[in-house]
Amino acid sequence: MNAPIPRPVASSHIARVLIVDDSAIIRGLVTRWIEAEPNLKLAGVAVNGRDGVKLAGETQPDVIILDIEMPEMNGLEALPALLKAAPKARVLMSSTLTRRGAEVTMKALTLGAADYITKPETSAAAAADFQRDLIAKAIALGRRFHSSASGLATAPRPVLAPASGPARAPGTASSHLRLPTAVDVLVIGSSTGGPQALRALLPDLASKLRQPILIAQHMPAMFTTILAQHLSQATKKDVQEAKDGATLTPGCIYVAPGDYHMRISKRHGAPRIELDQSPPVNFCRPAVDPLFMSACEVYGPNVLAVVLTGMGSDGKRGGESIVARGGAVLAQDEASSVVWGMPGAVAHANLCYGIHALKDMAPAILQIVQGRRT
Repeated sequence: MNAPIPRPVASSHIARVLIVDDSAIIRGLVTRWIEAEPNLKLAGVAVNGRDGVKLAGETQPDVIILDIEMPEMNGLEALPALLKAAPKARVLMSSTLTRRGAEVTMKALTLGAADYITKPETSAAAAADFQRDLIAKAIALGRRFHSSASGLATAPRPVLAPASGPARAPGTASSHLRLPTAVDVLVIGSSTGGPQALRALLPDLASKLRQPILIAQHMPAMFTTILAQHLSQATKKDVQEAKDGATLTPGCIYVAPGDYHMRISKRHGAPRIELDQSPPVNFCRPAVDPLFMSACEVYGPNVLAVVLTGMGSDGKRGGESIVARGGAVLAQDEASSVVWGMPGAVAHANLCYGIHALKDMAPAILQIVQGRRT
């Protein structure tokens, strides 16, 4: 994807970045990029995990860009020591686009890494994408106080907004935010911090929901395969990487495969999954908007959508469609999000029936699905 990645809103905070990588080429490139970026400052450079831990303790960086494969102490070994040496730092894993890279990266996310970035292939376009992605993520993760994609003040954090509340859904003439009378499908969108959030959220839902759950997580191919496996372990259920043409089964959980948009269609009376490689949406494939928009086309008002932590504003347009059809949108709150871009975007667009801390999200979902109203 050659389109520029949306940059975070300018911040007065300059994030200090520590690079830990044994590749002289990568160290040189990333150093130049950081030094050219006004919102970032180089805190130090280390050639292996052992040196990185020492530098982290000395410099107390905001962000650590951590390579996985290194001599003496690799990234997975160094991660807990780095988090101990610099407890306020956020670690961005630098991974190869391989199965092993995906497996180690997912393990790192469970051990406290905030996000990951995939190293570029040999093409110039891939290197440019890597640069844009790295800079955007370093700026977003480096903020000590999160801000939304729109740069507005933090939205309120109701436990559950009243069904007759005054907030008006964008794109509608007079509709008020309300709950569907029934929920037939749960759709979830997430990005930065999403794998960790999904691991925390889904176990409480998997054993109690009969509705199908569909997830669009911003991730490349192969990484989504590993994500589905990790979520299967966490939920003790078969979480599937979605297949084109599959009929939606009650109680099943589907993850959009990397590099494919996932949509819902209705063929021969049954809701099915459709995968396609149409152009990226919001610079992403898979993207959240196509999933959300297709869900309300098939299920009408009986859709509940959840927007979890992530950069950018993916999910906002889809949320508008869901609310306009009579469905409901919930968003993760700012305090529990790694980056409050996506949930902040739907919150500031006045689309959220409720805004919840991650620990409170599953109970809120179950309350709505089970038809309990406040």
